[in-house]
Amino acid sequence: MRRRMRQFVENHPDCFQRELSVGHVTGSAWIVNPSRDKALMLHHRKLDRWLQPGGHADGEADVLAVALREAREETGLRGIRPLSRAIFDVDIHTIPARGHEPEHEHFDVRFLLLADEEEPLCLSRESRQLAWVAMAELECLANERSILRMREKSRA
Repeated sequence: MRRRMRQFVENHPDCFQRELSVGHVTGSAWIVNPSRDKALMLHHRKLDRWLQPGGHADGEADVLAVALREAREETGLRGIRPLSRAIFDVDIHTIPARGHEPEHEHFDVRFLLLADEEEPLCLSRESRQLAWVAMAELECLANERSILRMREKSRA
């Protein structure tokens, strides 16, 4: 996946633009509490799935800034902070065609962020629900390989 993502970025100077119809770079936030026994998940309205916060770069090449912006917009958290500037995980996944948008791929760059689970959450219009989920119970909401992979990485 890393090799494919690198090739995509090298071959598409406009890879951070949503208008690139074959796919584009996105930024995501794997948000954990200080004890790292919970992750903040959202139920995505359009995709009807539980996911980590994240979204389109919209031209921004600083993907950590994208992940932080999206995390704040989608959760209302203000005290959120990166545990590292290093990339935590990458994933390439297909987004189904919807309306005028053709099927395309998201080249998702993910960062490990820390937040206080006591800080109030604010639901955005992009989500149906937000929840701090115990790591041991993630499969109940999201049994996707990439989410379970991030869970294992965050325990390490």
